[in-house]
Amino acid sequence: MKKLHLKISLALVTLIMVSCGGEKKKQAVSSDIDTKVDESKLAIEKAQLTFGFIKLTDMAPLAIAKEKGFFEEEGLFVSVEAQSNWKNVLDRVIDGQLDGSHMLAGQPIAAGAGFGRQAELVTPFSMDLNGNGITVSNDVWAKMKPNLPKDSEGKPIHPIKADALKPVIAEYKNKGDAFKMGMVFPVSTHNYEIRYWLAAAGISPGMYSKDNIQGQIDADVLLSVTPPPQMPSTLESGSIFGYCVGEPWNQQAVFRGIGVPVVTNYDIWKNNPEKVFVMTKKFIEENPNTAVAVTKALIRAGKWLDTPGNRKEAVKILSMPEYVGADEVVLANSMTGTFEYEKGDKREMPDFNVFFKYNATYPFYSDGIWFLTQMRRWGQIPESKPAAWYDETIKEIYRPDIWTKAANLLVEEGHLEDSDLPKTDGYKPATTDFIDGNKYDAKDPLGYINSFKIGNKESVEALPSTGK
Repeated sequence: MKKLHLKISLALVTLIMVSCGGEKKKQAVSSDIDTKVDESKLAIEKAQLTFGFIKLTDMAPLAIAKEKGFFEEEGLFVSVEAQSNWKNVLDRVIDGQLDGSHMLAGQPIAAGAGFGRQAELVTPFSMDLNGNGITVSNDVWAKMKPNLPKDSEGKPIHPIKADALKPVIAEYKNKGDAFKMGMVFPVSTHNYEIRYWLAAAGISPGMYSKDNIQGQIDADVLLSVTPPPQMPSTLESGSIFGYCVGEPWNQQAVFRGIGVPVVTNYDIWKNNPEKVFVMTKKFIEENPNTAVAVTKALIRAGKWLDTPGNRKEAVKILSMPEYVGADEVVLANSMTGTFEYEKGDKREMPDFNVFFKYNATYPFYSDGIWFLTQMRRWGQIPESKPAAWYDETIKEIYRPDIWTKAANLLVEEGHLEDSDLPKTDGYKPATTDFIDGNKYDAKDPLGYINSFKIGNKESVEALPSTGK
């Protein structure tokens, strides 16, 4: 300690001498005092922050960044607060009551693209890949099972397509019962995933229009909104016959013996983006260093979550009442590399929850454009847009530049390897990793929209050449 005090005293004396004159002396001070750590720290504009989340396992990066001290190491003092529903999350971020939040990937996109409440929101960080499932009631499952191919042990062969549901829907209709299913929000990944799964089997999930925002026009299946934690109870009451939701609410149905998950979104779209972290454009412009620091902490949390051996601790943290608050056994069913379908039919699924692998944290433009194509496909964007509009719109919302700045600082600090950073123009290569094998190329959004049998179509020749 004496040596340290002496070094500080000498540094102060030298600094006083420098202030009396001489550039050479100033240079001597900077070489004598070790400022490397101080220079690497961001000048935080706002240290006290409040972030929101919904009680789902994919909020994990926020819980881990707080519990493992990653926020604190960035000079941030963060409160993480559970919210009642996705609309509340959106409104509180826009109104400034929350500095940022765990959010549905479609929410900031819709807010900037003309559907629902409009605002300038920004996504610098993608929270996870996969993590959702579609669950049906026991009665629906019993009717689906005879339609399914079986393996040598008599177990259903996965992935299960909605073709097996088609005759069940017809049976309900013949009895005069509308076939009702739940999803969590009109611009949720869950809405687009269940629509994709149904439509791939020729089942219409309904259309939106400028004047009808219920999304049930000409529908074979009536989709409605139910908050995630209420899904199992709503299914059990008979108000809906199935739902698409994130964990732990599919596994909760298995645990309670009230329903059976039939397919995951990993099978609908392999390694699809799920939730994002969102702040307002205004917040980021006023607090650019804070935004980078938050992103740094979240990237570190994502990496920690995907580091082998850490998931059991993550489950314990998420089971705490201030986070997800579900039973550890239920959380572990999907968070530790397995997924349980019919009770007792637990299968290996190592990539059901991905938080860092496959560049999961990077906000790819191509991920965002997929959601825009689905909004247009189903009529939430009621008017045709030229291809350029998709690129221009997403670049206002997805901000990989913030992510890259944060990641580069983490490389300098030794928390990431350079190989952890994607070499990309923001677009993933075209892929056919969908349940129907359809090809998605984000650089051809109009061709993609036109490739589907069910949904809106674009007349490319009639579109204007500019997007805005």
